[in-house]
Amino acid sequence: MKITYEPIGIVHSPFTDVSSMPIQPTSEASREGMVEIYPAYVEGLQDVDGFSHLILLYHMHAVRTVKLSVIPFLDTVARGVFATRAPTRPNPIGLSIVRLVEIEGGNLKVDHLDVLDGTPLLDIKPYVPEFDARTDVREGWLAAARDRVKNTSSDDRFT
Repeated sequence: MKITYEPIGIVHSPFTDVSSMPIQPTSEASREGMVEIYPAYVEGLQDVDGFSHLILLYHMHAVRTVKLSVIPFLDTVARGVFATRAPTRPNPIGLSIVRLVEIEGGNLKVDHLDVLDGTPLLDIKPYVPEFDARTDVREGWLAAARDRVKNTSSDDRFT
């Protein structure tokens, strides 16, 4: 089975080099940016302004390899790619939760962005705490590294 998606927009961000990006939206290095929705999809933005945060799903277009075992940014031990958020996945789909600042036409000004400039946007979903925030969670190997995410930037290990 072949699955094909068409982008609904493009992400404009200050991050033009993969090796200096934040690794998550909660990083202190995350920044404001603009999500441009293509005209054919602008109608779908109706009522989005009622939400403070959005989930962006995007194609990590700069990824050129697939690795099923990776050493993630916050660790020194090889982990299965599905136990990480590393970009070198069989389907390089990224997910970021961003704060919606304002909407002007088909442009969404967002904050807490950690996405490479020019990234094709696949979908937007509203972030709903009742649906998305969990309290009964296990963090696996990341529990030991959780305090470092705010100060860790990307490097070239996944390019």
